[in-house]
Amino acid sequence: MERAYEHERSEIVRVIVLGDLGSLCCILNQMVQYSRPDFDASFAALSDATRRGVLEQLGHADASITDLAEKFHMTLTGMKKHVGVLEQAGLVTTEKVGRVRTCKLGMRRLEEETAWIERYRQLWDARFDELDKVVEQLKRKEKVDGRKKRE
Repeated sequence: MERAYEHERSEIVRVIVLGDLGSLCCILNQMVQYSRPDFDASFAALSDATRRGVLEQLGHADASITDLAEKFHMTLTGMKKHVGVLEQAGLVTTEKVGRVRTCKLGMRRLEEETAWIERYRQLWDARFDELDKVVEQLKRKEKVDGRKKRE
C-alpha cells in the first residue's frame, strides 16, 4: 500500500506540473480508495442504532445472543448478523459454551477513531466560533444602522 501511495503522490506532482486537471481529479478519486479498513469497519458497525444499543448493553453486562435478540425484539438470525458486524470490527467477542453463545465487549478501544473525530470537532468548533463573531458584528451593524434611520 505504501508503494501505491508513493506512486500516486509522484503522479499528482507530474499532473500539477503538466497542468492536466482532469487527470488530477481521477488520481485523487483513486486515492480515496486507500482507506483504513479498521476505521471503515468501526464506523460501519457504529452506524446502526441496534449495534450501538448492543454495545451499550454489553457495557453493563455480558449477554447471550438470545438475550440480546429478545431485548431488541429481533430474530436470532438478525441479532447474529449484528453481532457478526460488531465482531468483525473487533468491538465484540463471542464465546460458545454448549448451545449458548455469549457476547462481551471486545478489546478494541476506538482510540484512533476518537482522535480522528476530535480533530474534526475542533475544526467545526473553530468555524462556529468564527460564525458567531460574524453574527455579532452583523447585529451590531444592524443596531447602528437602525439608530441612523430613526434620527
